[in-house]
Amino acid sequence: MASLKEVKNRIKSVTSTRKITSAMKLVASSKLHHAQVAIESMLPYQKSLNKIMSTFLGEMKGEIESVYAEQRKVQKAVIVAYSSNSSLCGAFNTNVVKEVTQTIDSLKSEGVEEIQVIPIGAKIAEKVRKMGFPVQADNTHLLDRPNFNEAASIAQVLMDAFKAKEIDKVILIYHHFHNTAKQVMTTETFLPVSLDVADTSQQPGQADYIVEPSKEELVATLIPRVLYLKIYTALLDSCASEHAARVIAMQTATDNADELLHDLTLTYNKTRQAAITTELLDIVGGSFQ
Repeated sequence: MASLKEVKNRIKSVTSTRKITSAMKLVASSKLHHAQVAIESMLPYQKSLNKIMSTFLGEMKGEIESVYAEQRKVQKAVIVAYSSNSSLCGAFNTNVVKEVTQTIDSLKSEGVEEIQVIPIGAKIAEKVRKMGFPVQADNTHLLDRPNFNEAASIAQVLMDAFKAKEIDKVILIYHHFHNTAKQVMTTETFLPVSLDVADTSQQPGQADYIVEPSKEELVATLIPRVLYLKIYTALLDSCASEHAARVIAMQTATDNADELLHDLTLTYNKTRQAAITTELLDIVGGSFQ
């Protein structure tokens, strides 16, 4: 059995750790509130704009074409992966790394010759380097202060490369924020854009659009805006998911610390009582000698 001093030191250590995890939970909760407001404000707009684009292009399929919707054999692919800059957020980063690895293996099995990974987050950037992929840009600062203009710049680089046929496919990998307790690992195609009709209940030919100034100019403006917004929305989604994962992880750690403190306190009291009983027995035994 451990001595009283050892148990007391352990209680002191666990108490200090509990204070840290509890404080980290409060900080993460505060950050989650701001991130949740941001994504819940932006996501409906992004979904509506994407629905307008896919419905319009689906209805006009055959009449107009977009260079960003060109389907071709995939020989060069880019993966944009979102992680966190720090740890202590449960399996958040592990899931991202696992999904990136599986996506790379899937692309290789399909015969993709060149694969590039654009990491947004220090944890995935570190893993990507270990996997042998060069990291050309440092995007870690975007997680601290999400910025639409910088996200749009990343989207524009990818769009220009796709337009110049330097890449054939772009895949986004990120966590979608469902609620505080649930973050959904999401993998979706960024380029080429899909021309499928968003609303399956609406059949082609039912819509009668009046387009000004022209269909071509509308498409030239609408698609880039949707793509810019997608990169930014995925960033906000990932940030909210990270903070939610950290809240849950720190709450679990705090609960475990409480349980451990309860057990250690019982052990301390039992050990102390045993020591007192032993001393009393020694005193009583000595009085009869």
